Amino acid sequence: MKVPDLNVGKRLFCGLGKPEALGRGPAEIRGSAYLQGPTITGTATFPNVWASSMIGPLINPESPPPVIPGSLCMGISNPYSLAVVGPAAFMGNVDTNLSVNVGLHVIAQGEVVSRCGLHVLSRKKNFDIPHPSKKGWRLRHTCPEAPTNDVYIRGTLKNKDFIELPSYWKDFVHQDSITVSLTPVGAHQDIIVKRIDESKIYLQAKSAIPIHCFYHVYAERKDGESLIPEYKGKTPADYPGDNQQYSISGFHYDIKD
Repeated sequence: MKVPDLNVGKRLFCGLGKPEALGRGPAEIRGSAYLQGPTITGTATFPNVWASSMIGPLINPESPPPVIPGSLCMGISNPYSLAVVGPAAFMGNVDTNLSVNVGLHVIAQGEVVSRCGLHVLSRKKNFDIPHPSKKGWRLRHTCPEAPTNDVYIRGTLKNKDFIELPSYWKDFVHQDSITVSLTPVGAHQDIIVKRIDESKIYLQAKSAIPIHCFYHVYAERKDGESLIPEYKGKTPADYPGDNQQYSISGFHYDIKD
């Protein structure tokens, strides 16, 4: 039997109850729907009941594919089974079997982890924190891998006898942890580190040639506990320090050995 289109002027309820979120009486939200599952839309075959609402791929000869620059969409099927224009809220886990494509920002209030099978997928490891010295600013660094929570600066010095430190380092690193590596450029210059204060590293050379060198400067962050690089345990949960200060990129506590 062919069923004509169903037009709902107010609200559509499938199941028991009328949730408060949709409103009642004068406060009714028109065009809303409450589905108490399982509800399957589309022609997809699900192996079992996965959720109270399961939305299959859209296969509809009356619905042409949207024009998407660079898209390889073929035929008459739209590439999405669900499209949301405007904010959307998920109060539980969101699990995907394929890619997550984001046009703007991904904002996470907790730890961000990533996995690909049993292999850790890790790209640049960054931190982005409120600026320690400038109100209303933020500070972002990308992190090297080391047994200490280090930050570094590097560069070339020419015709100067001091290295300028970032202004925020005085509030950000242990000054006594600063180490300096110097590589003379062009000729031996017998360069030494004479002293270090909050803003500069002062150099001295025996040669009459003006200083010209490459430099690396490392220091350990002081806005947290010192890293414990080796510890006894089977998973990162066994870490003897404060795990809340760290994000273990790519580690899935329930799967990885």
